[in-house]
Amino acid sequence: MIATPDDYTWLTEAADNWCFTYVRGLRPEQVVIRRGGRPEDFTSMTYDQMSDAACSGPGAFIGVATIGDWAFVIEPDWNGIAEEVIMPLSAGTRLVSHYLMTIKALDYFYWIEDGELRFCFIAQEGYLGEVPDELVESMERIDSVSSPFFDLHDGPAFILAERLTGITLTPQLLEESTYLCGVVPEPQSWEMPCPQ
Repeated sequence: MIATPDDYTWLTEAADNWCFTYVRGLRPEQVVIRRGGRPEDFTSMTYDQMSDAACSGPGAFIGVATIGDWAFVIEPDWNGIAEEVIMPLSAGTRLVSHYLMTIKALDYFYWIEDGELRFCFIAQEGYLGEVPDELVESMERIDSVSSPFFDLHDGPAFILAERLTGITLTPQLLEESTYLCGVVPEPQSWEMPCPQ
């Protein structure tokens, strides 16, 4: 069955003010190291435990789970879409990252291949650049079932992420995964990748 934006509306609340990042071929410990953390300082947690722990202490709190061939990173706030975070994290692999803050209607979506920005959605500016061939069918499906003024987080971001990663997020997958959790340095710059 092909997913539609309505299939992902349950994630709107779960994803609000959180960044979801998928990195192909990395283990959670490798993500932690690339983000400047020390795996030995991290703890295994459930999604519920992670949500409770995320607001304490300095630094950027992250949780990383393994889903198939992907490292799946969840973190509060938008540290995970900062250019100095996602560009190095994508080195030698594919990275897909998206963030939303519903109260301000801020939606961001990035697809990066080995440091090269392939596609993005920038909050309140829309899709920038040409749609790559790999996403044309998904974009047509989104456009056919969404209103002209859809919110990216109400489904389309998850459809695009599913197309690029093969991962269909479900409540069970989100809640039953085990996450390696801890703190990494916050980005020094809040610049985000933009097409040239």
